Amino acid sequence: MAKFPSEEWVKQYVEKLNSNPDYEDAARNWEGDITFVVKGDERFAGEAYLYLDLYHGKCRGVAYAFNDSSGLKKSEFRYIGTYSNWVRLLKGEIDPIQGVLMGKFRLEGPMVKVMRYTRAAKELVRTAAMVPTEW
Repeated sequence: MAKFPSEEWVKQYVEKLNSNPDYEDAARNWEGDITFVVKGDERFAGEAYLYLDLYHGKCRGVAYAFNDSSGLKKSEFRYIGTYSNWVRLLKGEIDPIQGVLMGKFRLEGPMVKVMRYTRAAKELVRTAAMVPTEW
């Protein structure tokens, strides 16, 4: 069981993502990287960054940083939320698209592109929920 967020958790997530045929199908034409930003709140001190290089239904590269993202490649997209909202998202209590519309998360990047791949976004989150996670 890996603690969220952590480098170990990200590695397990990528393994699950790269072996998920549903994600591969939903993102078969997707080209773009994303950084998940976990902002601190009353349950989590600091800020974590999970960088994913996503290309045609696979994750080609991953990086993790804590409190300093200067060493990470700048991604096309950033999905940003508090730790508590990330927990709710990964437990299936918040939909990734509705989370943005409700103000629980902020998405930076070309919104038009993301809206064409809502199924892929949902598969990203559904796959993350498959990782045995310690909160």
